[in-house]
Amino acid sequence: MMKTIILLTGVASQQFALTELLKAHNPSLSFRCSVTADDLAAIEPEVLRDARLLAFTTSVIVPESMLAAFGHGAYNFHPGPPQYPGWAPAHFALYDGARTFGATAHVMAAPVDAGPIVGVESFIIPDKISVRGLEQIAYVRLAHLFWRMSRDLACDPSPLKELDIAWCGIKSTRRMYREMCELPAGISAGELARRIRAFHDDFRGIPLTVSLHGIRFQLATTATQTSEAPQVVSPPLAAVS
Repeated sequence: MMKTIILLTGVASQQFALTELLKAHNPSLSFRCSVTADDLAAIEPEVLRDARLLAFTTSVIVPESMLAAFGHGAYNFHPGPPQYPGWAPAHFALYDGARTFGATAHVMAAPVDAGPIVGVESFIIPDKISVRGLEQIAYVRLAHLFWRMSRDLACDPSPLKELDIAWCGIKSTRRMYREMCELPAGISAGELARRIRAFHDDFRGIPLTVSLHGIRFQLATTATQTSEAPQVVSPPLAAVS
């Protein structure tokens, strides 16, 4: 019997809405909320046996030994589509000139963003959108995906149905992001524009820099932001679950 939902979120402020949504479907559930790896490690082993872990926009990597301890599975909500596993997916999608983006729910496995996929949302990327704007749309779609799946997450103790969709593409990392922010001295105007659009964002604390004659320079101007919320178009197969 599933007794407890353990929420692991990027920030504590996300937890109230998620718990209330799940509680509306199954009032008998108990909840334990975590933000850090230490929070998660402090939960008693006997609780894990009758629990399901739901991770939402978190950067915490859950150890394989702990994943195996959850009696009713562990699922992660990733703010990017199956084509963009890993860190900061919106940035790499903009850099690549991707036309679609989205959100993914998947079984948590020891390798990050590698477990079977159980839910997706997708949308067409608006023209001239900023990376911050793309991340905001992806977050809204991720929240909608959680809402769509919330009844099964709260009420069905069995493993969720896996979709016939596979992860693909290169799994991005913090190191890859940092390398993209280190501009080569001979960078072309076109490549510079691509990197400014995709990576000139102070949210992650990794600035665009260039080194000339032993001196490191940092790009200081603010990235351009869209003034209005863009219109988002969903492909016909956007909501597969």
